[in-house]
Amino acid sequence: MQEEFNRRVHFPRFAASSSYLRVRRIRVSPHTGLQSLAEHITQEIAQGVQKPFKEVIDVSSGDPHKAGMKPISFVRQVLAVCLHPELLMNKTLPLEVRLRAQRLLEVCDGESVGSYTNSSGLPHVKQSIAEFIMRRDVGVPSYAKDIFISAGSQRALVLIVKLLASGQGETWTGVLTPMPCPYTLPTLLDEAGVTLVPYQLMEEQGWAVDLDELHRALKTAQGRCSPKAIYISNPGNPTGHVQDWKSIEEVIQFAAAERLLLLVDEVYQDSVYGKGRDFISYKRVLSEMGKEYSETVELVSLHSISSALMGECGLRAGYMELLNMDPEVMHLVDTMLCTDISTPVTGQLALDLMVNPPKPGDSSYDTYTQEIVFTRTTLSQNAQRAQEFLNDLPGMSSQPAMGGIYLFPRLDVPSKFLEQAKILEVEADVLYCQMLLEEEGVFLGAGSQYGETAGNHHLRLCILVPPDTLEQVLPRLASFHLRLVDTNLHPDKSAGMREIL
Repeated sequence: MQEEFNRRVHFPRFAASSSYLRVRRIRVSPHTGLQSLAEHITQEIAQGVQKPFKEVIDVSSGDPHKAGMKPISFVRQVLAVCLHPELLMNKTLPLEVRLRAQRLLEVCDGESVGSYTNSSGLPHVKQSIAEFIMRRDVGVPSYAKDIFISAGSQRALVLIVKLLASGQGETWTGVLTPMPCPYTLPTLLDEAGVTLVPYQLMEEQGWAVDLDELHRALKTAQGRCSPKAIYISNPGNPTGHVQDWKSIEEVIQFAAAERLLLLVDEVYQDSVYGKGRDFISYKRVLSEMGKEYSETVELVSLHSISSALMGECGLRAGYMELLNMDPEVMHLVDTMLCTDISTPVTGQLALDLMVNPPKPGDSSYDTYTQEIVFTRTTLSQNAQRAQEFLNDLPGMSSQPAMGGIYLFPRLDVPSKFLEQAKILEVEADVLYCQMLLEEEGVFLGAGSQYGETAGNHHLRLCILVPPDTLEQVLPRLASFHLRLVDTNLHPDKSAGMREIL
């Protein structure tokens, strides 16, 4: 099965023994240590230990509901009825909620969410996803047979990457990977048995993808591995960058010339708010580039209900659409999904609700629209507020986010602090986050978790949080930062910030 996949998508022979050795390697993430520290401090507060703060505020993760954002009422109401069908008779619920729940139950075996589904997902939900994609990319066809539902988009990515893994030495599979990148990605690639080939995003250009840098990264891989895919996050995680048409077209041309599989994470496509910027899918651009591209470039695009406006991280469901793949490869993907038996049915139904929301005239439409607008507005306003605030701090600068749910500011700390971190044998941004957590009870992500950033230090701040939460975080962060920073670096700026605080 593995050899057939490799043959059909241009990959060399699978080396089972070396792959096995690679997936046994374990890498400990700094995030785990910070998370443990946050839990320990929370336990101390519960036990009555005096702290200069009342609670730990976690703005490190992309879990909107954990941060205090409210779920979409329509989604939860429909799922509640599906889980407890007696509610179909409850006329206090909107009519559209009950009608949708009835339709979804009818497509489940035994009309129960407790039944298994096909390994690649419920046919009804796959069809809903295909119709959503066709509405999004007007005029571009989409087919349910090309869509595979999985227990989150990351599970789908793991599956594809494991199928890519093959070779040994110079022929070992490599994946071009942006720096910075999602913090789970390096470990995911390592455990799957492929080599990470880093390419640097251009921070001074708002974290843009640079074509020359892609060629440089590809050249550095020579003699080390054989790159077979390129991973793209659009909108960017954790950078917030959103690619325009030209940039996407350049990446597609690059992938075509180098015979690379495109792995495109588009889970934040519903959260683009940058001025003059809209989300454009890779599939849409590919479809308009002529048959030499549209019918040959292999593309895997990913989406998830964990995305910004839904934020249903715990329901565990996502999907991938595969383009220009050999039918035998599609069969292999479906076979690999069988190891999960089926994605949680409640998550699959939530996917259906995400891609097929209430329409004008439906009884739930007004409430649904109000909640979506509130979430998107909160995200946009928080992004602007946090960016302006961080850029006023001495020794910190943040590129504006155009989409997604994070800011990724650069951290310029005093040389003495860098020396202290070196003595402790820890990255400076990790030490910064640890001290911030201990002194102010604010949990930020350390930038070094997200890949190489050309010798710079960064932080990751989740901005999809209630506005009052952000207004608690920013002064605490500033207070700590001003205590830490050598005021001789920026005496006027530092004094001005202290007056504001």
